[in-house]
Amino acid sequence: MSSPEHSPHSDGTGRSLKPLRAHFAAVVALIVSVGFLLVVLSLVADDVTGLVLVFVWVFVIAFFGWFFVTRRGYRRLLVLPAISWALINLFGFAYDHKVALPVLIGVLALFGLAARYAVRNAKATVEVARRPRLAEPARRGVLIINPKSGGGKAERFNLSGEARKRGIEPFLLGPDDDLCELARRAVVEGADVIGMAGGDGSQALVASVAMEHDVAHVCVPAGTRNHLALDLGLDRDDVVGALDAFTDGAERRIDLASLNERIFVNNASLGIYAQVVQSDAYRDGKFGTWKRMLPDMLGRDAATTDLEFDTPHAKDWANASLVIVSNNPYQLRRFRGVGTRPRLDSGRLGIFATRMRGAHAVAKLVTLGTIGQHRRLGGVLQWSPLEFEVRASAPIAVGLDGEALVLEAPLRFVSLPGALRVRVPRHAHGVSPAGAAVALTHRNLWALLRIAAGKPTIAPSQR
Repeated sequence: MSSPEHSPHSDGTGRSLKPLRAHFAAVVALIVSVGFLLVVLSLVADDVTGLVLVFVWVFVIAFFGWFFVTRRGYRRLLVLPAISWALINLFGFAYDHKVALPVLIGVLALFGLAARYAVRNAKATVEVARRPRLAEPARRGVLIINPKSGGGKAERFNLSGEARKRGIEPFLLGPDDDLCELARRAVVEGADVIGMAGGDGSQALVASVAMEHDVAHVCVPAGTRNHLALDLGLDRDDVVGALDAFTDGAERRIDLASLNERIFVNNASLGIYAQVVQSDAYRDGKFGTWKRMLPDMLGRDAATTDLEFDTPHAKDWANASLVIVSNNPYQLRRFRGVGTRPRLDSGRLGIFATRMRGAHAVAKLVTLGTIGQHRRLGGVLQWSPLEFEVRASAPIAVGLDGEALVLEAPLRFVSLPGALRVRVPRHAHGVSPAGAAVALTHRNLWALLRIAAGKPTIAPSQR
């Protein structure tokens, strides 16, 4: 074992370099944040009217864009001049500030890099309970492969052969096979680590079996979008590298969630998205399906949904156009990491609900959303409960981890804290884009000040 004097993480006197690096990175981040503020003030002082007009143009684009996507026929083309005018003005503003805007973006990016480095190297940044522990190699690892997932990724990457090289037994999923039964059979035959090479819907089914038998689960990103892999901090382009979790992995517990006792790993969508994915044409032409169905769902003659649920501040909140129930809350307020989850172990559901009725409401939502203030609208709600129930007078269309379902009401969602043992390769960074981001907020600046001063701190807020 290396002595402190020769440790790559010490300075030759036995002191760890990590706190010193964290201190330096925090100082850099704080200096850069001052620079960011100066650039913003300079931009505001230089063109206050232009900045105000930017929000006007965004509003115009969203307002008339709503008419364009929710109307049919040639009449919708009448809004194109207004959209074009607003776009030209936005590009003009960007050209007039072709130096200041790139500098602003660069300074913000430098702050993010320095702040993330400071946080990762500071002492006590992340609670010990959340740190993955190194795992022994699988005694009998099994990998179930969906050969059709991701347009045939399994065959392109020769997953069966790569699994055998690592002593992992591959099972190919046939067209008539029951995925859950295949996973249960593998566990009964002695598998202590079971992996799934496929999309998120397949991951959820195998995860439910792994949870039931308390065996470790390995996510191999061989699907199309692989949202679970992204939030686990895996490299979605390194499909073969994910197999290292069987032989050289780290293990931690994450939450699962259930909908009427069906396990899901990502989210359930209700409303317009769920209605679109029910279409048989959706798989072959997503854009065309949206274009064809949006006028019926959101146009002037669209019927209101009868989804009904309770919120922290109101009973029987109704007429939601879109409801997303996620296994742990999504980060939706900042550009970096948007649509990913900072944590998979908060023990909470994430609820996002909105009413998208009328061009004016949608334009306000888009305009405020550009500065992360969409929750100030009465038609947008976000909260994080342990359980959630949706009521309706008829069966409800649901998109569950991308799979189209129609379920009887009521829908009961429950968080299952720490339900799944999951393994990732030791070389994976293990942090989602939202989890890695450190926003320029007063809370995070205070945390960076404490790191720079060498004082104990907790992780800066991801909110």
